[in-house]
Amino acid sequence: MFSSLLVANRGEIAVRVIRTAQELGLRTIAVYSELDRDALHVELADEAWNIGPAPAAESYLNIDRILEVAKEARAEAIHPGYGFLSENATFARRVIEAGIVWVGPPPEAIAVMGDKISSRRAAEKAGAPMVPGTVDPLDSAEAVKRIAEEYGYPIAIKAAHGGGGKGLRVVHTPDEVESAFDGARREADAYFGNPEVYVEKYIDRPRHVEAQIIVDDHGNELFLGERDCSVQRRHQKLIEETPSPMMDEETRRRFGEAALAVARACGYRNAGTVEFLMDEDRNFYFLEMNTRLQVEHTVTEMVTGLDLVAEQLRVAAGEPLSVDRVEPRGHAIEFRINAEDPFRGFMPTPGTVSEYREPAGFGVRVDGWIRPGTKISQYYDNLMAKLVVWGRDRDEAIRRGRRALKEYVVHGVATTIPAHLQVLDHAAFAANRHYTKWLEDEVELRSSEPVPSETLPSEEELVRRSMTVEIGGRRFQVAFWAPAPAVGGGVARRRRPRLEKAPGPTAADGIITAPMQGTIVKVHVEAGDSVRTGDPICVLEAMKMENEVRAPSGGEVVDLRVQPGDTVAQGDVIAIIR
Repeated sequence: MFSSLLVANRGEIAVRVIRTAQELGLRTIAVYSELDRDALHVELADEAWNIGPAPAAESYLNIDRILEVAKEARAEAIHPGYGFLSENATFARRVIEAGIVWVGPPPEAIAVMGDKISSRRAAEKAGAPMVPGTVDPLDSAEAVKRIAEEYGYPIAIKAAHGGGGKGLRVVHTPDEVESAFDGARREADAYFGNPEVYVEKYIDRPRHVEAQIIVDDHGNELFLGERDCSVQRRHQKLIEETPSPMMDEETRRRFGEAALAVARACGYRNAGTVEFLMDEDRNFYFLEMNTRLQVEHTVTEMVTGLDLVAEQLRVAAGEPLSVDRVEPRGHAIEFRINAEDPFRGFMPTPGTVSEYREPAGFGVRVDGWIRPGTKISQYYDNLMAKLVVWGRDRDEAIRRGRRALKEYVVHGVATTIPAHLQVLDHAAFAANRHYTKWLEDEVELRSSEPVPSETLPSEEELVRRSMTVEIGGRRFQVAFWAPAPAVGGGVARRRRPRLEKAPGPTAADGIITAPMQGTIVKVHVEAGDSVRTGDPICVLEAMKMENEVRAPSGGEVVDLRVQPGDTVAQGDVIAIIR
């Protein structure tokens, strides 16, 4: 085993890798942007190095600077975590060329599986079941229409070089093709540096089920069970569980065999995840392979008792896996605690956390990086923590999850916790009738938070607070709204909640304002254009999510104040319509 490890990441995954590395006796090296100077992963590591300004392109995606630090810090190995450079074949090659151990699969496997088209070809060669679709990139909306006529609608236009719902558009009619094609290419180019897209037949009401595999250099390959990741919003996961309620033993056996066959087809080593879509009849179809540790690896750890990061490090060091078989036990569920407002379309909520307390108890695990005073920035993913619960069966895990979520305290920013609780209470989730679009299509999320009196000054920025009172000897917890307190030398502010359910611009006097802090990535109109109610005005990106800002009313765009690349704050004027 090597003696030192640089973790080329931030947030909860950096904290998680550092902890395991320290348990194995390794010297841990953190890297951080200027914005993350006081982050938890920086504090926990044995040493930490500044790699640049807040924007990821200038820090966590800066290959030259990371390798420079690795050399100066005498790092013997690099773990990329997930996201950022974790599936970048060029980075993996350069790490290896620098004489540093790469904790991940071979660069060649990353390259094959990082391209959705070459990955489909490899999976098809391995005999994995495939969704009908193209194996070559499409260069025009007309080409997409021809394919759609062959397969029938709906279809999915997908980025060839990415995942996580980025560069994905679902098309139901020919009229939607052109805008969906352009949007998928733009987003694919922005996130993955390549605008190529391909088309698949869209499976109605699918389940998203994935296989965790790990392979070493000694001929050992293990299927560690499946995870069901079907509770999603914007094609991105919110809740993951294992085992999948969809699986019987025969389906699970075939599922694991297909996943390992895909791994063999690309010469895979280390930990990886093979993702499939599953229909209501338990037919499964290859979707993609993620050549890294997944966010939701924790649920697999909870039922197998394996530390997957430790196994990754062993494989990277040339050692065999510590086990030759696994027998998963019980049921585990992970809840992603994101800084998002589920009552406003899961709008990202950057800000400062004013109060934070994690749940605990038997069968409860929290992987996080948040403390009171932590700033959630628009520059990075908005994942604050992962709450993971274990039970002897699914019902017990759901009950434990409900209890733990109610214990979780986060003030200062809105989170996904209320949405998780409502999912657990929903009859369709309990009965295993959910699918990837279920949360958006069928669940009406309702806020139970009190709305402050409209007599309060509208410009007052308030934060939700609570206090304990006794009435007749009985203890009550009372919520109220008060001016935001100072935290960590700054002011933690949370605007009082609005009555509207979905994100959108304000329409007072025809003024369209930014619904959140972010970057303008596309502008659809010019000053002087006529627009109708609901027409797109611009695309605002925040926390790796694109949000379409639409006209709240019809009229003429008499003033347009943004252009692509502009950074705006919540409430900034984008345009005026008369």
